[in-house]
Amino acid sequence: MTEVILPNLDTEHMNVFLSEQGYPSNKIALIMGGEGWHKSKALKIPGNIPIFYLPAYSPELHPVERLWLYIKNIILSNKIYELLWALEAVLCEFVRKLKNTIVKSICTASYFSI
Repeated sequence: MTEVILPNLDTEHMNVFLSEQGYPSNKIALIMGGEGWHKSKALKIPGNIPIFYLPAYSPELHPVERLWLYIKNIILSNKIYELLWALEAVLCEFVRKLKNTIVKSICTASYFSI
């Protein structure tokens, strides 16, 4: 499968993400926050992907929030980036090299298991 770069957080790109999941015969539960593009009427949700929304203002329930904190601590802590593209380049490189085992260990939640 070809890598798709999703540069924006909006309904159009969320639709690309959902269409690229490629598991039409499997049921996939997707847990999302309450961002506007997650609840847009223009969102095209495949029939095999039920969506569950986290309660508003509950970052402690949102496992990815711990991942963002981890990334911020490494990428932003005690560093200054003169230009936005420099920060973006460092962030993209870091995320590309991020191992699944690290993501799983950071994002594991006692209330959620596969």
